Amino acid sequence: MRGGELNAALTNALVRTQTEHLDRGPASAITFYRGNVVVAVMHEVLTNAEKVLARNGSHDDVSEFRRLSRQVMEADFRAAVERLTGRRVIAFLGANRLEPDVAAEIFILDAPL
Repeated sequence: MRGGELNAALTNALVRTQTEHLDRGPASAITFYRGNVVVAVMHEVLTNAEKVLARNGSHDDVSEFRRLSRQVMEADFRAAVERLTGRRVIAFLGANRLEPDVAAEIFILDAPL
């Protein structure tokens, strides 16, 4: 599997993982790869509770919850990427922004695709 088909399969797997863990997936997501790097960008990922906390000034708490959630999801994220690419994930990085509401998940693979 390569190209758009792989991009779509990766997006679906990562969104499914987030939805399973947080009971809500992003409003939209896109995944792409180049060489040994896979990048997923997800828009509107915050739950309603996180949005309320952020509006009331608890940005640090929401960011910390997202960091902890990513730690819990990491094994499932890695497993999906490894299964679909046939490569081993040697590094995983992720970040969230509250405004705009966007997340990025970056996977460094052991060899180019």
